[in-house]
This record gives sequence, structure tokens and C-alpha cells, in this order.
Amino acid sequence: MKTVILDTCTVTKGDVDMSAIERVGETRFYDVLTKEQIIEALQGADAVICNKAVIDKDIMDATSLKYVGVFATGYNNIDIEYAKQKGIVVCNVPGYSTASVAQITFSLLLELASNTSGYAASVADGDWKRSKQFSYFKYPISELEGKTLGIYGLGTIGLAVAKIANAFAMRVVAYTRTPKLIDGIEMVDKTEIFSQSDFLSFHCPLNEDSAKAVNEQTLALMKPTAYIINTARGGVIDEYALRDALVSGRIAGAALDVLTVEPMAEDCPLYGLDNCMITPHIAWATIESRTRLIQRVAENLAAFVQGNPINVVNK
Repeated sequence: MKTVILDTCTVTKGDVDMSAIERVGETRFYDVLTKEQIIEALQGADAVICNKAVIDKDIMDATSLKYVGVFATGYNNIDIEYAKQKGIVVCNVPGYSTASVAQITFSLLLELASNTSGYAASVADGDWKRSKQFSYFKYPISELEGKTLGIYGLGTIGLAVAKIANAFAMRVVAYTRTPKLIDGIEMVDKTEIFSQSDFLSFHCPLNEDSAKAVNEQTLALMKPTAYIINTARGGVIDEYALRDALVSGRIAGAALDVLTVEPMAEDCPLYGLDNCMITPHIAWATIESRTRLIQRVAENLAAFVQGNPINVVNK
């Protein structure tokens, strides 16, 4: 089995061991490549494993791939239907980042509620030294207890976020295409998730149901004091509609770990807004999460080699 690893730099900076994959067979590592470079790198390869590199019809037709693995749960960068036509197995890694994403989601939510980084920056700028009083209130601070957290997408990550919210005595409401009966979570419809939420957090795959779920119409349903948090996929938000809502005060703010175009485009409509905090798609990336990811990617590849593939997304 000859395997090519793409996007290596997006998974490890040398802090996570990749040897579990190398033990499965001959392995070549590359960082981010152009489409033409990917085709060249894949000549003679049986398998490719990537993170965000697009593996489309052109690449599949120009190579002899039998297997595509992703360093991710999402796989919208792979043409899985064409892979199925070609007999190419595509495998993802579900569940590896649940704790990581839930933790970062709540760190963003807590920042929106508490403004701790704003206060720390204020002190670093000398504001406390110049203050005539022992405490000052430059930024608003609000309690989470009693507030409503809306969760759009109730898979393993959404459930983990709900559990944390319950511990903060928040009211939790959720929208999912397959409603569930779960203690501590109220099921609501698409309209109610926007109108009722004080904080609305996205934990859904990017598909026809979720694409641009945040748009001019749904933003108009939200409270002016509400916040949006997105650690799912950038495409669930119409970024121009969100910009208009943030600038006009239609909603209070947003914290985004993902964007429609990544890395951030020069003309990103959300860049530079005071009430929009953006982090560079790091919610999944704790060292523990990446260690699990590498191990499970290796297990996926080994299972394919043994003729019993697991986590196949295009059966």
C-alpha cells in the first residue's frame, strides 16, 4: 500500500507523532499543494489522506487511487459520489474532536458573556493604573445562568455542549432533523431556535439543510441582545447578512472559528468588526484531539488494507 499524506502541516507541527500511519505501509508526506502538484504527488499512490485538500473528479481520473481518507469528520472537500462510481473508498474520523470542540465552543461563549480578554487588554494598556477606582466596567459582563443556549445540530458535539450548558444552569433548546427526547434539552423548530436563543451555537454538518441557515430572514428573528457562535462550517452563515446584522445592531455579536473561505479571504466581510471575534479554525485542534485523530486515521487505513474498511462515508 502506497499512501500519500497531504496537508501534513495542518495536523502537526512536529508535536504529534505520525508513525502509526507509516506502520501501515509506504508513506510520503506533503504540506499544502496546488491541484497540479497533488496530481503529480499521487502518481503511483494507492491511497491519499488529506485534511482540506480538494479531491475531485479531475484528481481521481488522473490517478489510480483506491482509498481516500480525511483527517476530519467532515468530508465536503471530497467528491464522494464520483469516488463511489470509481470504486474508491472514502473514510472519515467521527467523534475524535468532541471534547476539544465543546471546550472551545464554551470558551468563545464565555468570552462573549464576560469580555475577559477585553479587560486583560485594558489592564495591559495601563487603564487600571490610571483608574481612580478599584474596579471599572469598560465592557459589559453577563451571567449565563438562566440564559437560553440554542444548539443547531445535536450530534455528539452538540450534546457535549448541551451538557456543559446544563452545568451553568442555562436553558438549552435544540434544532435537529431527527428530534430526540433528552433530559435538559428542549426540541424546537427552525424558527424557534433563532427567536428564543440568547446564544446560538452551530454543530451541524454543511449540507442542503444547513447551508446559509444564518441569513437575512433568520437573523431578523433574533433578539438584539443575542450572539451567534459557529465552530461547525463557515458555509452555514451568509457572511454578508451577518455583517449587516452586526453593524446595524440587529444582533449583539458573534464568535466564529470557521469561515466560508479559509484561510480568511482578503475581502472577508466580517474582518475588523468590533463585535465579531474570529479564531482560525482551531476548535478541533487540542493536542489530545490531534493525537486521537492520527491514531484513528491509521486504524481506518489499516482496516482498508485488511479488506474490512470502517467509517466508510460512500458505501
